[in-house]
Amino acid sequence: MRHTEQPPEPKPVHPVDESRPLGRIILFGIQHVLVMAATPISAIFLMSATLKLDPGLTVDLLSAAFVLSGVGSLIQSLGPWKFGPRLPFVMLPGGAPLILFLAIAEQHGVRTATGAVIITAVFYFVVLPVFSRLLRFFPALVIGTMIVIVGVNLVKVGAVLVTGRPGEPGFADTTNLALGAATIGFTVAFYLLSSGIVRQLAVMLGLLAGTVLAVLIGKADFGGATGDALFSVPQPMPFGSPEFNLIAALPLMLYSLASMAEATGQTVINAEAVGKEIDQRADVPKTVRGDAVTSLFGGFFGLPLMVTSGENIGIVRVTGVRSRFVTAAAGVVLIVIGFLAPVTEAISVIPSAVVGGTAMVVFAVITVLGVQMLARCDLSQHTNTFICAVALALGLLPILIPGVYQGFPPNVRILLESGVAVGAFVAAVLNILFHHVRPAVVARFTSRTESDR
Repeated sequence: MRHTEQPPEPKPVHPVDESRPLGRIILFGIQHVLVMAATPISAIFLMSATLKLDPGLTVDLLSAAFVLSGVGSLIQSLGPWKFGPRLPFVMLPGGAPLILFLAIAEQHGVRTATGAVIITAVFYFVVLPVFSRLLRFFPALVIGTMIVIVGVNLVKVGAVLVTGRPGEPGFADTTNLALGAATIGFTVAFYLLSSGIVRQLAVMLGLLAGTVLAVLIGKADFGGATGDALFSVPQPMPFGSPEFNLIAALPLMLYSLASMAEATGQTVINAEAVGKEIDQRADVPKTVRGDAVTSLFGGFFGLPLMVTSGENIGIVRVTGVRSRFVTAAAGVVLIVIGFLAPVTEAISVIPSAVVGGTAMVVFAVITVLGVQMLARCDLSQHTNTFICAVALALGLLPILIPGVYQGFPPNVRILLESGVAVGAFVAAVLNILFHHVRPAVVARFTSRTESDR
């Protein structure tokens, strides 16, 4: 008898690559958008206030920020060709790149600032081959330390949305504090009392419940929701043709090196959160390329550097939904928001205290992920403990004590005030000294001593 060969069993699909019912994917995608939408809104409003832009230009830039955030999220999540690691990522403007953009704009003009973004995006591609060879100097000890600093910094960002900034009117307003605490309470309640899809949507439901409470107590501001236009189409080169100045772009180019180190940590911790094994030397460059190409297009639309965000990693861990198609759906939603003015206005109505309460929970999860990574690094070895302690001390210093480097020149200060960059640099250098240089020196000294005998 002839035996017919059984067809091989299909490989199980990893949860990252698992497609879900369209309705659920869209719901989970909207949850990501609601949590991170405050970042592009606040970034563009800060640009508008600093550069004294007219309302029409502000709306145009906000539209572009949503569209480019969506395009970048699609690239990172779907991973076409050599762009994007095919992990659940979203991309955002803001943070240190925004501050550098504004500094260049105030010193050299906004057209030079947009030119600096384009130069830096090209610079990513130029230095990436060299950076890829250095990835072996970023083991779990370095990345775990960096992720803890990232998480603490993001928790502070979320907390400032609730409290406001010290010295400004309304700082630590008790109503805002109560609203932030209530949002956290709603999120905990939904997570505690529900199961299945409702539990997975606890972050979004907590945010919506906080928004409803804000409306009921009169803390929602509908002044920005004008409803005058239905569509908002981003305009290329809103400030005119970019001007290219290498000297002016230098601070942003230097920051891009720290950004690549941060992208390394984001890629590794994202893979950890979804339980997927990756090849750092292959996948990290894909993340950086995604950042670079999105920033390149963003520069032509008047935006600062676009960077891969760690904000969504906390949502992935809290909800347990690991599919990259969810963040791809978030990318589509962001693009739609960018073209629909009323939706943008509706999202901007959500009070910052509510967004901040949600963000604090989500961002604190990132800190826990960093701690988990460090726990696997054998901190019983005094050398590892010392490296981690020094990097944390120097990395957290500008986060815990704002303005500590205010006596330094502006360009140096901007780099030093990036606690993530400082922590990553210190951890990487100490790791090289203690785990690569010192053993080689000791081995050479020992061999010479034995030969002399």
